[in-house]
Amino acid sequence: MVDRANSTLRRVPTWVVYILCLLPVPWLLYLAQTGGLGREPIKALEHELGKIALQLLIAGLCVTPLRRYLDLNLLKFRRTLGVLAFTYVALHLAVWVFLDMSLLWSQMWADIWKRPYITIGMAGFLVLIPLVVTSNNLSVRKLGAASWRKLHKLTYIAVILGGVHYLWLVKGIQIEPILYFGVILGLLALRFVKKRRISRN
Repeated sequence: MVDRANSTLRRVPTWVVYILCLLPVPWLLYLAQTGGLGREPIKALEHELGKIALQLLIAGLCVTPLRRYLDLNLLKFRRTLGVLAFTYVALHLAVWVFLDMSLLWSQMWADIWKRPYITIGMAGFLVLIPLVVTSNNLSVRKLGAASWRKLHKLTYIAVILGGVHYLWLVKGIQIEPILYFGVILGLLALRFVKKRRISRN
């Protein structure tokens, strides 16, 4: 059954994943324009774009455990998921800069320094930049496979920062961001467990 799934996945072009994952963008914009996002559509749009970005980062983290423990090979789509995650983070940031803050740069800088959740979010965005810039075969050849893999371990830092950003963003204790962060820690722990097993054998 897994072999059949892998065979099917090999025939799926990456552009299909791009299209499917970007479909929420026009839908969210439509909802924001028509009152479908509630009383604060800009905040809601910003929140939804950020949450999708975090979901895509988590999906990228799932690729290795799925391959190691279930033999389900999604490696073909890992870079695609990373680029899509960065796209949603950039959109999330753009809504904050242009719509929420209305290009009030002094206020934005003040918020970045004074509000920890914004500081963490900006740090996560900066960590993702070298990853998306090198998400191509030319960069793999230029850097070398080993160096490229080391660089892209920054993904772990980015997703942790994204999880912390979500935790600190919400007011009070809410289950959803805690669940997201728990999933992130669990997926990272699976990598650690696998390495320990290899070192013992």
